Amino acid sequence: MEKWVCTVCGFEYDPEVGDPDAGIAPGTAFEDLPEDWVCPDCGVGKDMFEKA
Repeated sequence: MEKWVCTVCGFEYDPEVGDPDAGIAPGTAFEDLPEDWVCPDCGVGKDMFEKA
């Protein structure tokens, strides 16, 4: 699974880790994140991420 980086703040979403604070389980691909998921560091939407 590919990592994705926030183009605003540089946060890296790692599918192997997920986003436990938002209830996203490890192993969740970026494409499978809910549409309303936002960057945990700066709050922008998925459209502001690009593949690492």
